[in-house]
Amino acid sequence: MKTGYAFCENCYDDVSYFVEEKVLKTKLKGKEYLYEGKVAYCTKCKEEVYVAELNDYNLERLYEVYRNENNIVSLSIIKSIPEKYNIGKRPLSNLLGWGELTFSRYCDGDMPTKQYSDVLQKIYDNPAYFLEVLNENKDRISNIAYHKSKAATEALLISDSKIELAAEYLIDLCQDITHLALQKALYYVQGFYFAFYGSYIFAEECEAWRYGPVYRTVYDKYKNYRFDIIENELKAHDEALSFAEKEILESVAKFFCCYSGTTLRDFTHSEAPWMIARGDLDGHENSQNIICKESIGSYFLNVKEQYNMVVPADMKVYAKEMFERNEKYN
Repeated sequence: MKTGYAFCENCYDDVSYFVEEKVLKTKLKGKEYLYEGKVAYCTKCKEEVYVAELNDYNLERLYEVYRNENNIVSLSIIKSIPEKYNIGKRPLSNLLGWGELTFSRYCDGDMPTKQYSDVLQKIYDNPAYFLEVLNENKDRISNIAYHKSKAATEALLISDSKIELAAEYLIDLCQDITHLALQKALYYVQGFYFAFYGSYIFAEECEAWRYGPVYRTVYDKYKNYRFDIIENELKAHDEALSFAEKEILESVAKFFCCYSGTTLRDFTHSEAPWMIARGDLDGHENSQNIICKESIGSYFLNVKEQYNMVVPADMKVYAKEMFERNEKYN
């Protein structure tokens, strides 16, 4: 239980306080929302006291619930857009025809309108769409900013096709893979590829959904399968994959895809990248929080070192231990 000191209006003095977690109800834009917050109480009179950092925390939780219930783009996605497309906040606002500081305000936590939210979500999800916007409105930004962002976006388009090729290759290898298992397998491919080769195989961001790591592009492509086995409709063009990429994909298929999607989900729920990205969110809450590549890379690099892995096939030891640990606690 967190404690500290604050001014109590009832005692009219600086007092120590204690904090309790409780369900709060707040009206926002004409509608009441329930969310899990934190409240500080005076240790002397037990009355509620104001603590700035708790107020900020509660506002963040309220906004998270509001965003989820109203399908408003998440703050983590908003913040990731400039890095994803290598463009500054002001140039991005100008590119979209907004006020110069509009995007910066959204990065600081201001809530975008549904119209602006939909634009930002579409930009994040679809690099091809962003490239169209960039080319059509390039006169609104400097020539240097345009060419830097164009190069980053074109690289993303090439890399986005890589994740789809990897998904197709895994489907070919596994034959009976579900959508849930495919998402977790791609996450392990990203992590172990970095651990062994020092670079990321996918440019696409991974999101910390309630059922574990998810790559949205692949989710959108295969979501209609739900819990059914994905049909192997087309042969993967494996000539577009390098030897190193195939080696990682084949090891993940062999040592991780032998487990069910729910088992792999449980693996990821006990690993730092997903847990860090989720923060204080309840296990049942929806989220679009980004699992940053650096978090995935550093975690699996540590796994490689901890288990003395020399070749990708050595990941079997980690997979087996994760399964045994999962069996023990479930």
